[in-house]
Amino acid sequence: MLTLLAFAMVASFMTLIMTGRVSALVALIVTPVAFGLMAGFGTELGPMMLEGVRSLAPTGVMLAFAILYFGLMTDAGLFDPLVRLIVRVVHGDPVRIVVGSAVLALLVSMDGDGSTTYLICCSAMIPLYRRMGLNPLVLACLLMLACGVTNITPWGGPTARAASALGLEPAAIFVPMIPAMLVGAAFVLFVAWVLGRGERRRLQHLSADGRIHAPGDAELAEDLVRANDMTERPRLIWLNAALTLGLLAALVAGLLPLPVLFMIASALALLLNYPSLEAQKARIAAHAPNILPVIVLIFAAGIFTGVLNGTGMTQAMAASVVGAIPPGLGPHMAPITALISMPFTFFISNDAFFFGILPILSQAAGAYGIAPEEMARAALTSQAVHLLSPLVPSTYLLVGLVRVELAQHQRFTLPWAAALSLVLLASVIATGVTPFSR
Repeated sequence: MLTLLAFAMVASFMTLIMTGRVSALVALIVTPVAFGLMAGFGTELGPMMLEGVRSLAPTGVMLAFAILYFGLMTDAGLFDPLVRLIVRVVHGDPVRIVVGSAVLALLVSMDGDGSTTYLICCSAMIPLYRRMGLNPLVLACLLMLACGVTNITPWGGPTARAASALGLEPAAIFVPMIPAMLVGAAFVLFVAWVLGRGERRRLQHLSADGRIHAPGDAELAEDLVRANDMTERPRLIWLNAALTLGLLAALVAGLLPLPVLFMIASALALLLNYPSLEAQKARIAAHAPNILPVIVLIFAAGIFTGVLNGTGMTQAMAASVVGAIPPGLGPHMAPITALISMPFTFFISNDAFFFGILPILSQAAGAYGIAPEEMARAALTSQAVHLLSPLVPSTYLLVGLVRVELAQHQRFTLPWAAALSLVLLASVIATGVTPFSR
C-alpha cells in the first residue's frame, strides 16, 4: 500500500507541475501532505516536514547569500570585461553565442558546484541573450548539461557519495571515467551547436528581410553594461576580482561551510563597494526579488523530501524496484542500474539513492562478478537527469536567474539530459570501465 501511495504521490506531483495546474511551491507542499494523510500519518507529519526543512536550511542560506554576492559583483561591474570579451568573440552570431555559453559553462563548472556555475554564467550571458532575443531556455539547458558532466568530479558530490556508500576510493571511480566525461563534454558542445543553429533560424524567420540585425560590437557591449552605470565601481574591479577568486578558492578548499563563506563574502562586498548604510539597504532591496522565490521553493522542497523519507516511501519504492528485476537480468546489472538511476535520482535525492539503493543493487550485482566500482560508474551517468529534479535546490536558482518556469525548463531540457546520460553510459561501456554484461 505504501509503495502504491509513494508512486502515486510522485506521479501526481509531476503531473501538477508539468501541466501548469499549480505552481511548484503549492505542489511541493500540498501533494506530500495529502498523500501523507492518506498513508495514515497524522500528527507525525509535522516533525517529518520540519526535519526536511531543517536538512535544506543550510542550502537555502547559502543560495540566498550567493545570489546577493554575485548580484553585488554584477552591480559593481566585475563581469563587464568578460561581457565585452564575449561580445568581441561572438560578433552577434547566435551560434557562436550559444556554443560560447557551453564552453564557459564547462570551464566554470569544473569547480563541481552547480550554484556557482549558474550564478557566474548567468551574470555574464543573460544580458547578451536578452539583448539578442535568444531563448533563455537554451542557456538553462546548456548550463545544466555542462554540470551533468562535470558533477562527476570527486569534489562535485555524487562521486563522493557513491564511494562512501560502497566503501571505495573516489579516484578509483572517477579516473577511469575521464574519457567518458570528455565524450560527454563533446556532446554538450554538439547540442549547443544544434540549439544555436535553431536560434539563428528562428531569429532570421522573425526578421522582415530574413537577416539578423545585431548592433556592432562596441555598441552592443556598451548597451549591455550601461544598466549598471549608477552602481559600477570600476576603480575597485581588481579588489572585487581578488575577493571573488579568494571566495572560489575557499569553496574548493572547503575552509568553511558554504553558507558561512557566502555570508562573509557578501558582507565584505557590501562594505567594499557600498560603504554607506543607505546604499547597502538599496542593494539588498534590489536583489530581494531574486532571492525570495528561490528560498521559499527550497523550504517547500524540504517538506516534500521530509515526508517522502519520514513515511518510508523512499525505501518502499526502492524495495519494489529492486525486487522487480528478474534474476535472468543479473549479468546486465550495471546498465540496468544506470537506466533506473535516471528516474530514481529525479524523484528522490542523491543521498537517498546512493546510500539507500545503490548498495542493494551493488550487492546483487556482486553475485554475477560485477565490481562495486563498475556499479558506481554506471549510477553516476544519470546526473544530467538528476539535476532537473524539483528536489535539487540549485534548479530553482537556475530557473529564477533565467526567468522561466520550472516546467518549461524540464520539458525543454529533459530529452537532451536523457540523451547525455545515455551517451555517458555508452561511453563507459565502450571504454570497458563498466560492463554491459558479465
